[in-house]
Amino acid sequence: MVSAHEKKAVAPATKDSPSTKSSKMHRRSRSGCFTCRLRRKKCDEGKPKCKACRHLGLECEYKRPHWWGNNENRRKHKELIKAVIKRTKTNEKSLAAQSQYTLGSTTRDAEEDSPDDYDTAFDPSFATPPGMYDPYSGNLYMPPPEPCDPGYPWEVDVKTERHTYVNDELTRRDSTISTFSTLVPPPAHAMLPSYTGDDWVQHDFYESRQDSWSGEENLDFNFFDFSAVAQPARPQCSTVQLEDYDRPLFDHLLEDVLPLLFPVLEANQHGSVRADVILPALENNKAYLHSCLLAAATHLKATQPSSSSTAEDDAMRHKLAFVSIVVEALNNDTHHTEMLDALLGMIALQGCVGLATDMEKEFQIPWHQHFQAATDIVQKLNLPSILEGLCQTGGHPPFNMTLTAWIDILGATMLGKAPKFSNTYRNLFFASATTGLEKLMGCNDLVMYLLSEVACLDSLKVEGKLDDIGMCSHITSLAQTLDQIEPSEPLQVPYSKSGALRPKQLSKNITALFRKAVRVYLCSLVPDHNRHQPATVSLVAQMAELLQYIPSGPSGFDRCLVWPLLIGGVNSIPASPFRRALSERCELLGDAADHGAFGRMVRLLHEVWRRNDDMAISAGVCEATPVTAGSPGGSISTPIAAGTASTGSALGNPASSTTTKPRNQNVHWRDVMQQNGWDFLLI
Repeated sequence: MVSAHEKKAVAPATKDSPSTKSSKMHRRSRSGCFTCRLRRKKCDEGKPKCKACRHLGLECEYKRPHWWGNNENRRKHKELIKAVIKRTKTNEKSLAAQSQYTLGSTTRDAEEDSPDDYDTAFDPSFATPPGMYDPYSGNLYMPPPEPCDPGYPWEVDVKTERHTYVNDELTRRDSTISTFSTLVPPPAHAMLPSYTGDDWVQHDFYESRQDSWSGEENLDFNFFDFSAVAQPARPQCSTVQLEDYDRPLFDHLLEDVLPLLFPVLEANQHGSVRADVILPALENNKAYLHSCLLAAATHLKATQPSSSSTAEDDAMRHKLAFVSIVVEALNNDTHHTEMLDALLGMIALQGCVGLATDMEKEFQIPWHQHFQAATDIVQKLNLPSILEGLCQTGGHPPFNMTLTAWIDILGATMLGKAPKFSNTYRNLFFASATTGLEKLMGCNDLVMYLLSEVACLDSLKVEGKLDDIGMCSHITSLAQTLDQIEPSEPLQVPYSKSGALRPKQLSKNITALFRKAVRVYLCSLVPDHNRHQPATVSLVAQMAELLQYIPSGPSGFDRCLVWPLLIGGVNSIPASPFRRALSERCELLGDAADHGAFGRMVRLLHEVWRRNDDMAISAGVCEATPVTAGSPGGSISTPIAAGTASTGSALGNPASSTTTKPRNQNVHWRDVMQQNGWDFLLI
């Protein structure tokens, strides 16, 4: 059994900088002591010690210390600082309890200088870049929730039972209980209290919130209707049946896998994924539990080779258990809501875990077979009609229908088929109604509805149901509609002056990239399309420019951009700046660039480029250049030099060279997937 008690914890508020930045991006000056600079905290530059270091008992250094020289020494010093802060905070809490301090002041102290408030990777180019948003970090000065017991932060109490049988008779039953922490933030629903003291911290916090949300609507922390997923009652406690040997997987799930799910949703609805979706479903849904533990085993196998054998056995065990439960429920036509949760959860989790090189043997059941079963349940539950009915009645979109729409629209482009619920999306477009897609995955709903229309047009082309004249007519019409929904204001960096992320601006930036990718996808349907055509070259180059407005790195949002990166990549020429931008983002991601849907997208691009760039490479237009160490395929094609005559021919100017004239011999990326047996869902 697992009893999960909601308590509050502050996760690392990482502040990795994007790989490419606009010249308009504000960088804060290098000031303050080196300890505060390492911790990414504001320093009052007090002498001999600043207030933060004096308060936490840290060594305050204004001269460049020896550990500042390289990233490894900085990382080790961070760990030392964490230990000091943790010890200091523990002592403060004990003193606070003895002195009967108010709950508000204790909350402020605990959150003001959390020992976990650090980045996981340091950018040595400058000490205090705009902060990367960590979706699981706690809100400063946020009052605690109403948990099952008075204390916080959140913890998970794991209760396991051992049964001993002799001749199939139960002869002994043993139970044990252990506790470990989980980074589950409380829902942000209460008003902020006022505090006294530490004025510079309050001022910085106020400035952060003012800069983050000025000029924007207030964030809606209860945007989705989670009732179809679960109905958690307050106080939120979970009792999940768990075998003893699955406890390490469960721990790995909470700490390493769930933070990979829905980063944009976490930016918009802080803590909703775990509090409203994961924990309630784990309590009541065996199939969902097996899908989560399968994802944990797959991720563990890919990230910790030493546990590969055990993790592979665990993955197979939970896969078989998941299939058994789902098949039985589908055959009996029961537990529709639970099975929909489990099927959609399985699809979403597959996109987060696993090495790209292992996917052929990791999941024998293709995602679209899971999704076919899910869409049957969606129709039985009448979710599309419910969603359309919200246009008249108002209300929040059902979360499962939003997740279904995301998979449906982008998944249709993987298969060359029309989305299952394309009529629903068309009706919602004309009604200017929301499905919640922008809150879930970052792209504006209207752009996603138009992408559904482009996918329908693509399916007609694949099936040969439209001639060239009809195809061009539809392409022109859709392009004009895209023009109508394109905003006129320029993009901005999604950070406030104080370095806090602005979720609504982030969604605008992600939408701009998706919109451009939809246009490229639409152009690729033109008869005799050639990626060397000037219009396509220009559009893909514009996508590279848009990437600088979306945070990159391990705590960035690259995993939300898999589909537009795929479309831009397969339509890019060897000399395109898009390839260089993608290479830089892969390097910033590090090992994470080889995992999940992002890693599979990179692997597919390598194979497409290998097949389609042979002509350009042999003509001397480009050369094979490493992307990242250990990346799938080992290399990509990048330009030798910009502005050369050969580069000019690659940009679609055949007059510049008769020997390097590009030929339209492209292999379609879906054909490459089919030939390699890859059932990838790249969303």
